[in-house]
Amino acid sequence: MSKNLKKQVFEIIRTHRKMVTEFEESGLETITDIAGVITKATKKGATVYICGNGGSAADAQHIAAELVNRFESNRRALPAIALTTDSSVMTSIANDYCYENIFARQAEALVKKGDIFWAISTSGSSPNVLAAMKVARNKGAVVIAFTGRKNSRMERLADICFCADSESAARSQEIHLLAYHIICKLVEQSFA
Repeated sequence: MSKNLKKQVFEIIRTHRKMVTEFEESGLETITDIAGVITKATKKGATVYICGNGGSAADAQHIAAELVNRFESNRRALPAIALTTDSSVMTSIANDYCYENIFARQAEALVKKGDIFWAISTSGSSPNVLAAMKVARNKGAVVIAFTGRKNSRMERLADICFCADSESAARSQEIHLLAYHIICKLVEQSFA
């Protein structure tokens, strides 16, 4: 491996470590608050709806799987739906309306007062995610945001926002993964 490649890999790892340290210093309360809100809502019969684009869409599906099936322990299934998985619904909305409505229209159909709406966008400004957050908020859902930019439009719309601030979407997503795994563990423990 060349010196240049080693240096590049080292810089990525160094940035990751720095972001984990920042998470330890300033994000723990936010994460425990999110886990508490999800636990309280699901114990009352609420559903967790999750959305995002690209890698954040994959994260939405990952979170839903951890809640519906299990994270590390056997417990009852928790109601969670990734709004990124029904290709017929998504493509019909994009075709008949516009791509910006793919999550908002689903939120309009599914979200009820007291549900959790978990929005993920590393930019903090994805129009389709913002549109869905507005619908969910108007329907009385608790809105959680995971962003990669401080002071984003998403942060202003959310009841609770976790920000893994970075110019690199990949670095933000790495911290998001750590954070939502911790949330899933904390929620799961309360149902054990």
